[in-house]
Amino acid sequence: MAGGLHDLLSRFGGRREPSGTPTYPSAPETPELVYPTKALPKFLANVALKPAPVLLDLGPVVGTNVSFFGEELGCRMRVEDLFTDIERHRASGTLEQLPTFFRTRFKSEPGTIDGILCWDVFDFLDRAAALSLAATLARLLVADGSLLGFFSTAVEPGRALYTKYVVVERGSLRYRTYGGTQARQRSLQNRDIIKLFETLRVSDSFLMKTNMREIIFRKPAYLAGL
Repeated sequence: MAGGLHDLLSRFGGRREPSGTPTYPSAPETPELVYPTKALPKFLANVALKPAPVLLDLGPVVGTNVSFFGEELGCRMRVEDLFTDIERHRASGTLEQLPTFFRTRFKSEPGTIDGILCWDVFDFLDRAAALSLAATLARLLVADGSLLGFFSTAVEPGRALYTKYVVVERGSLRYRTYGGTQARQRSLQNRDIIKLFETLRVSDSFLMKTNMREIIFRKPAYLAGL
């Protein structure tokens, strides 16, 4: 765990947000409810098979999550907050540049990440940006690496609100909402989600009562070079 936390802190210690980074508006007060997750335990089991795994988290930093994954997996964890990237591009009027941005966003070499936590970031992207990000993430995964994504099946038009998914235990998550300016774009059909990750294969898919589809993708060994 110490190595994972040090890796995370070292990555953020020297990083400075560019000038003009937007300040999020305040989110409305909402109760912090705890919801079940069926995909997270399976994702953990997959990643645990890797020796000294490297985990990539695309959401904002959640300190308790860093501790949880470090203790569960003995992993090095890298947090790259794509929601901040989306907000910054929206504030500067450059959302159309996201596809190009995502192609060079990550410093990790291809085939070096064992597990990726996407959470629900794809709900906030248009098709071009989603395709670009999906292709980039697929290249980052090692052979038989796993990617966990959440996809809303009931998008509320115009509602600009992000969610921090806080791990309570292996089978449950606490949802903490916070304000943003980018609304969810649309509800993706299952076939559309699968097409995003054309070089990966679905290993598990769950439709939850929370109107969320949880999907785990795996990277087959024979596609590891793609």
